[in-house]
Amino acid sequence: MGFYRRFGKRALDILLCGAGLAVLSPVFAALALLVRLDSPGPVFFAQKRIGKDHKTFQLYKFRSMRVDTPHDVPTHLLGDPTAYLTSIGKFLRKTSLDELPQLLNILRGEMSLVGPRPALWNQADLIALRDQNGASAVLPGLTGLAQVSGRDELPLAEKARLDGVYAARLSLRMDVACLIRTVVPVLHGEGVALDGESARHGAPPVDKQC
Repeated sequence: MGFYRRFGKRALDILLCGAGLAVLSPVFAALALLVRLDSPGPVFFAQKRIGKDHKTFQLYKFRSMRVDTPHDVPTHLLGDPTAYLTSIGKFLRKTSLDELPQLLNILRGEMSLVGPRPALWNQADLIALRDQNGASAVLPGLTGLAQVSGRDELPLAEKARLDGVYAARLSLRMDVACLIRTVVPVLHGEGVALDGESARHGAPPVDKQC
């Protein structure tokens, strides 16, 4: 096992997340206030996810849906997901700013900056495909090879295949490339399915619930 995989990746996560939280603390505070003022309920949304080697953890996001949204249901199965979005929630989803609290998951060692997106605990089909491709042996990530290759628009099998490719070829070079390739799609909101339309046409279940 290489040095970067054993030690360097974790060091990079801590360094970049620590710096990110320090720089983005005013943004965190502003978003938390907006979520709180926009609709009744907590600022953060916590959901059980599957991590490395099938260990479960609580993933955190800024809440973007109403508190009466069914829990642990992939967005595309909600029928009309946009009906549950709060006013600020649509903006958070479009910009992916709802994902920022996952920097805390990374600092806690439950996630990494780069890796397969953490599956819902009940997404058995995705978890099984990742097992077949060896992708369950690495920490899930804030972004990953599958995300920069199509995000919510990828078929499930292709997403799992790319997760496996990442797990097999994990390196500093690949992580840096994924981080760089994340910036432009996120800024433009590309590939994010707010209404579940992509999922109905064969893309993987969207993990953005609340």
